[in-house]
Amino acid sequence: MSEPRRPGSTGALLGLAVRPDLWLTAAVLVCRLARPGWWRHWPPLPGPDPEYLRFRAQTAFGDPAATPTSAELVDYVAWCRRMASLRRLRARR
Repeated sequence: MSEPRRPGSTGALLGLAVRPDLWLTAAVLVCRLARPGWWRHWPPLPGPDPEYLRFRAQTAFGDPAATPTSAELVDYVAWCRRMASLRRLRARR
């Protein structure tokens, strides 16, 4: 049975709550993806630009209105962490 699709931020928080090893990576991603001037919009939360999210949903799922599951979001954060580790290894060479 597939996991129900929850709203992105709620699902991400629930999925990441049990993965403290990914908390720092998730915080870095939030800062990197936050739209410029996010503090000027209500509510002042550092979220990505909705247009960017539609683009990513289109390229990942083929539907700009798709919402990833919490497992998919956790997998993405884990992938970002692995890629950062690989970049650090290559930089040492």
